[in-house]
Amino acid sequence: MQFRDSLRKLTATAVLTAVALIVFVVEAQIPPIVPLPGIKLGLANAITLIAMELLGKRYAAGLVLLRIVLSAVLTGTLMSFLYSLCGGVLSLAVMCMVHKLLGSSKLWAISVLGAIAHNAGQLLVAMRLLGFGAVIGYLPTLTISAIICGAGVGLCAQAVSARLKNMKII
Repeated sequence: MQFRDSLRKLTATAVLTAVALIVFVVEAQIPPIVPLPGIKLGLANAITLIAMELLGKRYAAGLVLLRIVLSAVLTGTLMSFLYSLCGGVLSLAVMCMVHKLLGSSKLWAISVLGAIAHNAGQLLVAMRLLGFGAVIGYLPTLTISAIICGAGVGLCAQAVSARLKNMKII
């Protein structure tokens, strides 16, 4: 029975990873709402939140790492891989810690904190590459966008994961 459950979760992770990649590609085609680098909706994070909620943190971590590697292969840029990896890992760590405290009913708040952490991780890479002074002034703008986009993505993930739980699909 345990093997069957693990196989079911692994299959669901593979499907959700494919969905996250599709969302990533589609989002990349959307013109930026704000013409500033690094600001995007982060819709693929909704899939990460759903995986965390329905499958657990280990499977969500696998999804994040696989999505980042495959996204880098699709885009073909090492720099985007570095930014995504640092932001994604920090975001996942924060979301996992906060999820333990807040639980399922506050997935939108978990998403906001994850978005802030993602931006912080990317800023760390930029500071290392460009210098502290070159990017630190960008922090307030990134934080505001993380709060707005993170809340929207989190509310969507909260609604979808609740629906999937009720349907017992995953």
